[in-house]
Amino acid sequence: MKRRRFFASIGWLAAASSATRTWAASAAARPRPHLEATPASLPLADTGAIDSTAALHAALARIEAIDRHGPRLNSLIELNPDAPAIARSLDKERVAGNERGALHGALIVIKDNIATGDRMSTSAGSLALDGVRAARDAHLIGRLRDAGAVIVGKANLSEWANIRSTRATSGWSGRGGLTRNPYGLDRNTSGSSSGSAAAVAAGLVPMAVGTETDGSIVSPSSINGVVGLKPTVGRVSRDGIVPISHTQDTAGPIARTVRDAARLLAAMAGSDPRDPATLGAPPPDDYLGALRPDALRGARLGVARAFFTGHDEIDQQIESALAQLIVLGAELVDPIDLPKVDYGDAEQAVLLHEFKHGLSRWLAEFAPHAPVRTLADLIAFNEAHREKEMPFFGQELFVQAQALGDLDSDAYRRALDVCRLGARDNGLDRVLREHRLDAIVAPTGGTAWLTDFINGDSAGDGFSSPAAVAGYPHLTVPSGFVRGLPIGLSFVGAPWSEARLLGFGYAFEQATEWRRAPRFIASTSVPQMRT
Repeated sequence: MKRRRFFASIGWLAAASSATRTWAASAAARPRPHLEATPASLPLADTGAIDSTAALHAALARIEAIDRHGPRLNSLIELNPDAPAIARSLDKERVAGNERGALHGALIVIKDNIATGDRMSTSAGSLALDGVRAARDAHLIGRLRDAGAVIVGKANLSEWANIRSTRATSGWSGRGGLTRNPYGLDRNTSGSSSGSAAAVAAGLVPMAVGTETDGSIVSPSSINGVVGLKPTVGRVSRDGIVPISHTQDTAGPIARTVRDAARLLAAMAGSDPRDPATLGAPPPDDYLGALRPDALRGARLGVARAFFTGHDEIDQQIESALAQLIVLGAELVDPIDLPKVDYGDAEQAVLLHEFKHGLSRWLAEFAPHAPVRTLADLIAFNEAHREKEMPFFGQELFVQAQALGDLDSDAYRRALDVCRLGARDNGLDRVLREHRLDAIVAPTGGTAWLTDFINGDSAGDGFSSPAAVAGYPHLTVPSGFVRGLPIGLSFVGAPWSEARLLGFGYAFEQATEWRRAPRFIASTSVPQMRT
């Protein structure tokens, strides 16, 4: 895997080397305060930047010290060789009085399953696409560039957004290796937007773009202690995203604060002639204007207790969060009768049918020069490169998808009907209507599990599937810690209610301030001594 590093001055190289030496000296001892991802550590990058070039240099030094060395988070799969020139150009625009908006000069990383028509690869973490440059930018990337964002690099992910195997280890890809959780290096990041969430949590950049089919934004955001928003399908164009499911796929923001998530969504949201789902969407709302400390006053929130974890300490922390919602003026309907998901098999059938259909189309448009053109080609590539691509788990889901029929098959249509009935008609639509709710709240999931390459992921069920299958918005906000590991509180709402959810999340965030910077603990299996 190629690593591109660039620094504009000896001073920044010295800073990176000093941080690396400090970490090496401490080894597995107590975490070092200078590695904490506090806003003060990246003052320019965190605010939209007065000086984008200086902010970028600071971020690159931090990436070198924390991602490449020291804790070795391995959250970024590739750095953008054009980022310094872009930052300098944006600085010149600012000096000339040309501010593009709230993202002018902001530092962002992009999940490596979103096409960037530049010198970086778009690989979905697969060696089959290593070195393959996308033919053009995805629509959302063009919007970010127009808004003045500096794309620092591409984030690692669970390979192919975790659609390859039922025994996969989240955060691992053949091209990028394993991304580690900054709150516990032996713990998993969840996925599939693993690197996006870990990079933000560690303070490498203030914002990232992830994608979700079911849980791939909200789960890693919760587990890495950051804010994540899965928008309504159609709010952000799906153009250029390596597809799993045109029914459920969407890109969304991951950030340390709700305000930054709102800034990023505002830049990405909008219609795109290439994506029919965006053409029927209402115009984007004023997401920043929705961020009010009193946004929860009078809000009617349903508590989905069927999705609590059963872990006493996690659920107790969520009870504290619910109490905070009441203090902030919300009315809780507790409990609501939203049942656990019973349409999981139908959902998988939909995803596998749509993946087989969509992958070849994406490859033809964005990677016509790639060595693979179809799912069958990809299966063959992985078999031929089994030692590097399948050292830990296989590709049985690929094989299952390849054996399926087209999108006009009865099996696909039946599965789609089951999903719509379970997630919408008998699920979120019914509950929101019957209880006259503004949103539904529940724990996003549990804490990070130990990474295990033998058995794969051991996460329990989370709260992602109802909103994911329905295509509705889902916001997760940091909600405290259990034994040093973050958990998140979810807000799920009706279609196109992103602004309302962001307002709720902002009020909760501002009142609780429960997010803390990670300490890069080497092993969470050994009790940690307080220092």
